[in-house]
Amino acid sequence: MHFFYNIVIYLSSFALKLGGLFNQKLKKGVDGRRASFNILKRNIAKHDKTLWFHCASLGEYEQGFPVFSELRKHYKNHKIVLSFFSPSGYEIRKNSPVADVVVYLSLDTKTNAKRFFNIVNPELTIFVKYDIWPNFLIELKRRQLKAILISASFRKNQLYFKSYNTPFRKALFAFEHIFTQNDISKKLLESINYNQVTVSGDTRFDRVFSQLKLDNNLDFIKEFKNNKICVVAGSTWPEDEALFINFINSASSKNVKFIIAPHNIKSSQLKSFQEKINKKSVLFSEKDKNQLSDKDVFIIDTIGILSKIYSYADITYVGGAMGNTGLHNTLEPAVFGVPIIIGPNHHKFPEAEALIKNGGMFSISSQTQFDELLNKLIKNSDLSEEIGSKNKVFIENNRGSVVQILDYLRI
Repeated sequence: MHFFYNIVIYLSSFALKLGGLFNQKLKKGVDGRRASFNILKRNIAKHDKTLWFHCASLGEYEQGFPVFSELRKHYKNHKIVLSFFSPSGYEIRKNSPVADVVVYLSLDTKTNAKRFFNIVNPELTIFVKYDIWPNFLIELKRRQLKAILISASFRKNQLYFKSYNTPFRKALFAFEHIFTQNDISKKLLESINYNQVTVSGDTRFDRVFSQLKLDNNLDFIKEFKNNKICVVAGSTWPEDEALFINFINSASSKNVKFIIAPHNIKSSQLKSFQEKINKKSVLFSEKDKNQLSDKDVFIIDTIGILSKIYSYADITYVGGAMGNTGLHNTLEPAVFGVPIIIGPNHHKFPEAEALIKNGGMFSISSQTQFDELLNKLIKNSDLSEEIGSKNKVFIENNRGSVVQILDYLRI
């Protein structure tokens, strides 16, 4: 099985290089991985003490951040290496305050694993949620280096839990301890005789709760909202945006404002989206040339401010679940105590299932359902506030994962 896995990795390397000729995102990953070892050699000396944090992408980085930041404070004399697999994580966090060196993780070959540990040799390794690479982890265990997995979430149909042994299952046993988001994941691990496991919950609850302590003021959003009801749609895809185009164009109320923050901020796609809206709209990039208070729709063609924008919302929509791209972060708006609407494809996201069960989030699967629910929340502010408060309480009640992890590490 391991032999076939290695063949797949080598074939994937070729496929990524070929795909990079036609896809800019793939090209960034290919070019970034090619430079990784040179970056590490320039920044890590033989005598340096190091830690290694690995995240698949931006979401996992945000998940791990509260743990990373505490370790950064404790290990002041260590160099911290942060690696990403996805360009969407690396490009946004390549100047992360929690790391001294940020790189793309090289493809998971035995040779790359040995080269990496010959340079880095970390005293502690932390992986977040998933992105479990067998060759790297098996080599790490062979060298008797300490590693933990945090905020892990598993499903029964994953390769780790098949009746036949796989390199992925073997990789799990490289972790000294695994902190899971839920009891289901713990039981799955125990079913394969992995018993060094603690149900600590999701570190994202700690991460999003800390947002309340920050300055979330954005004068331009306050000007745009102008004391009216504000619906914020975060990380939307075309199938999500279609719902809003139809709703906005048919809405008669002048007391409602809409902020749309698309996942893809390519100018050509945003212009196409904007042209389909028949109400007064403005792009973030053009805000300084416009009077915002008289606009109905604000399209955010930048990154990094969505979590602050959510603080101005009365109702929120989180994208990704109307299609198959994957639901985006629903905890970010939940902490501000507002009701949340999502699409139907959310069953791989335990926090979404929990928020729905708790009564603060709703899943819709059609334009009719979307229109009826959104109109209901807009027209009944008391109901909206009551529903939203359930989300804030839910976040407050699920904090504490970071403390458990740090206690284990004796930090």
